Amino acid sequence: MNAGTRRTVLCRLDELQNPGSRGATLRQGDRLLEVFVVRQGQGVYAYVNSCPHTGSPLDWTEHEFLSLDRRYIQCAMHAALFRVADGKCVAGPCAGASLTPVPVEVEAGMVIVAPETPPVSIA
Repeated sequence: MNAGTRRTVLCRLDELQNPGSRGATLRQGDRLLEVFVVRQGQGVYAYVNSCPHTGSPLDWTEHEFLSLDRRYIQCAMHAALFRVADGKCVAGPCAGASLTPVPVEVEAGMVIVAPETPPVSIA
């Protein structure tokens, strides 16, 4: 990475319970994209905050994206369940569809968008 490369921080790792989630806004050029980060075990994952079934936001309340048992990402609109590690829908009307991933890394205690990540597009 060049010294002049700007890193996009989504949140601090210590802001995430284990398991836990947190919403964030990602700037891509002149547009803003709502995303969320999930921590589960040693993994940290991020996705666009948009259900593949309806396009609606997934969070129940601010920063709450997980099912009550905290094993899955859950859509607030219709309770579809998505695996945390790959965003694949395993239950609900969009079974088989997937969330749009946002590649992230943990660096110096910060969750950042992975370098060289192209702009994220949602269908």
